[in-house]
Amino acid sequence: MSPDQDEKNKRLVKWLAIGALSMFGFGFALVPLYNVMCKQLGINGKVELNQRKAQIEAAGIKEDLSRNIWVEFVTTMNEQLPWEFYPLHRRVQMHPGGVIHTAYYAKNTTDQTMTIQAIPSVTPGRAATYIKKLECFCYEHQTLGPGETAEMPLVFILEDKIPDDINTMTLSYTLFDLTQQS
Repeated sequence: MSPDQDEKNKRLVKWLAIGALSMFGFGFALVPLYNVMCKQLGINGKVELNQRKAQIEAAGIKEDLSRNIWVEFVTTMNEQLPWEFYPLHRRVQMHPGGVIHTAYYAKNTTDQTMTIQAIPSVTPGRAATYIKKLECFCYEHQTLGPGETAEMPLVFILEDKIPDDINTMTLSYTLFDLTQQS
């Protein structure tokens, strides 16, 4: 090979390496960038995770017995996560302002300890602002040992100010594997 060809090959390898590192960096930053974009644009029904019981009590939410809303619970797992994960109740009917206590079942079916994070989403997106979570497994990383199971709690209130045209909503959780990052 000529020295000129060697120089071209070195330049090509350098640019390919830079491209690969850039793609890795972009992939690593994708979830935080997505969260920022959703927050700025007000899309995807992201629920603010820092809302607590004191805020709900201060808001003076009252149970509206004249209305019923169906809340459906859906789960998905990112990256073919080898876990069992499902809601203990697929669907509940509630009154706006009422408190719902439910849980999700999770099982680590692998032979190694794994850490996951659940990311919530609400459909329709405009319903997300009316959900006030008192307790949620999505607030913290969940670590389960090999074959270990857990019932992960979810307690929330649906504000009584939710628009009348919303009579069914879906609360979805997607699990992401954080084992490498732990």
